[in-house]
Amino acid sequence: MYIDHISLLDYRTYALLNLPLSAGVTVFLGSNGVGKTNIVEAIEYAAALSSHRVSHDGPLVRVGAARAYIRTRTVRGSQQTVTEFEVAPGQANRVRINRAAPVRAKEALGIARTVLFSPEDLQLVKGDPAGRRRFVDELAVSLRPVVAGYRSEYERILRQRNSLLKSMQRRARDENALSTLAVWDGQLALMGAQLLSARFRLLQRLLPQLRRAYAGLTDGSKDVGFTYESSVFASMGERSLEHAALMSIKDLKEALLRGFAERRAEEIERGVTLVGPHREDVTLLLGGLPVKHFASHGESWSFALAMKLASWFVHVEDDSSPGASPILILDDVFAELDSARRHRLGAMVAAAEQVLITCAVLTDIPEELGEYRLVSVTPGHAEYVPSPGTRGGNAEGSTGETLAKESGETLAENPIAGGDHE
Repeated sequence: MYIDHISLLDYRTYALLNLPLSAGVTVFLGSNGVGKTNIVEAIEYAAALSSHRVSHDGPLVRVGAARAYIRTRTVRGSQQTVTEFEVAPGQANRVRINRAAPVRAKEALGIARTVLFSPEDLQLVKGDPAGRRRFVDELAVSLRPVVAGYRSEYERILRQRNSLLKSMQRRARDENALSTLAVWDGQLALMGAQLLSARFRLLQRLLPQLRRAYAGLTDGSKDVGFTYESSVFASMGERSLEHAALMSIKDLKEALLRGFAERRAEEIERGVTLVGPHREDVTLLLGGLPVKHFASHGESWSFALAMKLASWFVHVEDDSSPGASPILILDDVFAELDSARRHRLGAMVAAAEQVLITCAVLTDIPEELGEYRLVSVTPGHAEYVPSPGTRGGNAEGSTGETLAKESGETLAENPIAGGDHE
């Protein structure tokens, strides 16, 4: 799949941007801080309903505006789908799909799929467990959007259970509270079992692709692996994960219920849930040692990049039909790699249906990527310019003539809400 057009209205630094895209490689070139990442972030948001840079939507809206709009057209095989997102901080975000009536934004999950790597992803290996849990769960959602429902419901029930546990610190022997806790136990265990099953199945598929990706980026001299640190099972290596991936929802639910029962007194004393997917971690290993504590900066960077490449490989393996592979976004990646690894990465991703790259220095782009289209980015503006070895630049221009001609409108003329542009 690929995005063949993106329009932004009041998004980050862009009052208005209409930019045609195409399959193949596109490079966004510009100095640091001019807004290159804002463009690819918007594409990621349209696919995942979240940003890799911020945890809430407020910063996505241009200063002085009440809301932002993102319109993309996704091409998958012979099918084209237009999505128009309204990003309204503090409110429920909405989307129009093929200009139908607005619906909840999550209805657009799965229309476009992206795999994005950025400098922030170093936290996958160096950061806290929450980042690794989020990586695994978001990949599971991208492959099977139904997992998003399990995840949100688990988080909702967890908040309710924690609130009850906190109140029970003062009345631990209250029979009504204990009865209510048992109800929350059952509901949380069921959603937790669904989430754990999705994780285990995904991790089983991710490991061989992680080894493939890391070996492709490096000389392959060190073995790559990980263990899953569970709150209800012993630490799980490769074989244990294979077994866990075959466990039924019923067995996983019962394991979580046993964990709740075993730690009930401690949970009531501390007023927080101590068992479940939200308390677990993935320990990443290189040469048998934890990457977080023993790997060099270069090894850590390569490992984090390999994690994202592995997720792209998992997508391709999951659905190899024409037009199914995710859009690959490399945000300021090549500058952090030595020459050898830049060339290896270029060779690994050159065959992707669409690759979007941001960089500040064009000489960082490896020749293995072949021909590419070049977009020059300055504050609030992006336009095509001739790439090295071409004549006369690109024919599409930078003002959105392609989409305007085909749809008869621009995003500025018809934002999703149908109201006035604020």
